[in-house]
Amino acid sequence: MSMTLYDNPRLLADIGGTYARFTLEVAPGVFEHSVSLRCADHVDFHAAVTAYLAGLSGTSFADIKNAAVAIANPVSGDEVRMTNYHWQFSIEQMRERLQLDNLVVVNDFTALAMALPSLLPHQRRQIGGGTALSRSVVGLIGAGSGLGVSGLIPANDGWVALGTEGGHTSFSPRDERELAILQYAWRYHPHVSFERLVSGPGIELIYRALAERAGRGGEALSAPDITQRAIDRSDPVCVEVIDAFCAMLGTAAANLAVTQGAFGGIYIGGGIVPRLGSYFDSSIFRQRFEDKGRFTNYMKGIPTFVITAVDATLLGASVILAAQLRSLDSAQGSAILSQIHRARNNLSPAEQRVADHILAHPRSTLNDPIAQIARAAEVSQPTVIRFCRSLGCEGLSDFKLRLASGLTGTMPITHTQVTGEDSMLELGVKVLGNTASAILQVRDHLNRETIDRAIQLISAAQRVEFYAVGHYSVVADDAQFKFLRMGVSSVSYTAPRLQVLAAKLLRPEVVAVVISSSGRVDELLDVVEKAHERGATVIAITASQSPLARKADLALIVDHVEDTATQVPMISRILHLLMIDILVVGVSLRRGAHNLPLLGNAATAALDETRPTTPATRGSSPGVSAAGALAHLTSHSR
Repeated sequence: MSMTLYDNPRLLADIGGTYARFTLEVAPGVFEHSVSLRCADHVDFHAAVTAYLAGLSGTSFADIKNAAVAIANPVSGDEVRMTNYHWQFSIEQMRERLQLDNLVVVNDFTALAMALPSLLPHQRRQIGGGTALSRSVVGLIGAGSGLGVSGLIPANDGWVALGTEGGHTSFSPRDERELAILQYAWRYHPHVSFERLVSGPGIELIYRALAERAGRGGEALSAPDITQRAIDRSDPVCVEVIDAFCAMLGTAAANLAVTQGAFGGIYIGGGIVPRLGSYFDSSIFRQRFEDKGRFTNYMKGIPTFVITAVDATLLGASVILAAQLRSLDSAQGSAILSQIHRARNNLSPAEQRVADHILAHPRSTLNDPIAQIARAAEVSQPTVIRFCRSLGCEGLSDFKLRLASGLTGTMPITHTQVTGEDSMLELGVKVLGNTASAILQVRDHLNRETIDRAIQLISAAQRVEFYAVGHYSVVADDAQFKFLRMGVSSVSYTAPRLQVLAAKLLRPEVVAVVISSSGRVDELLDVVEKAHERGATVIAITASQSPLARKADLALIVDHVEDTATQVPMISRILHLLMIDILVVGVSLRRGAHNLPLLGNAATAALDETRPTTPATRGSSPGVSAAGALAHLTSHSR
């Protein structure tokens, strides 16, 4: 059988908290030079990639143009920070350092999900009965260091992978043994999710619970040790632990199946179940999976499979990278690039050199300053501007926005590092560019329903109190000033001792807005607890996945790439101020046009654009939603 080799091998990586696996894909689904490296042996991801390539004969950075990385971490935006390890990097900066044309970084479970339709019969093992229905929803669950949950939804000729945190759904016991395990877990965790138990650390927790229940001493055993003793049947408590683990996984998988309507089957991945082998096949897993009372027959029709393919995650990363490259190939005919091709012969010789440079390097052009583009094309900077205007663009910034839309369908979010070699002009461009990119990133992740709900709560409150500390105190003070000018009873507390006293006086009709970039400030978390004790509603302006976001009644998410632990907050503080402005605009809309003179120019302009302009409606309250005005307000940052 012949196979079509790629012109350049594709680099694929599967990064976990302990090992980083690398391989080269030389043809579709054909992997060569697969190597696993210990993460601890390398200072960062770039060092690990460099070490991998250094170990290959005849392959270098220059030979690889495209790469895909599956990483055990949520991936949102440009900045990647591993949860279970210290590696972190900017995707765009890493692409440039590795001299790649394209670098795709995705969550490892998303990659694993995308591999499922490509699995061959010998790469999976069915447990129990049931028959998969073609082009139906497919569920994915897998236990390792955590409990990953995903799924696939058929869409047109392909699939859409679901990014979920389904492992954090609340655990519910099914028998007395599981009730005893839950009661033991409650001693250490106020919320016990399925991940707390159906995972490697969960196996260790179950062991401690059942050992105590059996009256045995608390021998410290790791999950691999417990698993091996169960397989050997040399320790009855360990056997009971793995039996309980398999039963709980059956319940979690069943919940996933009925939630998704996964008639395409439930697939089981992760590092634990495949190692159990025949022990898992004969366990109570399938019995528990089918045990859904009135829905037992429903469950019997859904098949369950254990993924046995060693390279399934890498295969999924390959599928995602191939789809990205196909999309980019089709984007080469996008409006702006096609326009350059058509207009080239009508441009001046100098402008033609600019066109040729951009057509050859469209992606690097997105982030290169005008001086670098001019040098590369061997023209003056005014010539670059004339080229952009020849295409109907207002200038280079407008041209880059149109180019970015053609290449990726969205504006790329990048963060450019300021260096000591930068001129004052370059420094200013980078600072403003980083801020603009951060604003666009927050804009693209705004949740309309959450913002509308926050505005409703503030509008209905008798008083609004703002809490912040440190560098973010000015955000709370700014919020108090703006809401007071609108006639909203408000106050800001920025001193921790005053915050504690004030929180003790909160009432159900008061809304507390807690502002924190990290969402991990103990004093502010205490405010949230006291606010809930007093029946007040808490809105948080903070980072996603933070303790504050989880504790608040409503969270307005502000994620950014700025490291506030090592430098004075700049970008992040601006983003929090803008979130306050969004709330101000929304409350003004709900209260009516009489508040407009109190707002800033940008907010007033946004409201003016949403106000009806016909004679019959002129002067009346705007008849649009707060989120509708939000789109106008954020458009001023383009």
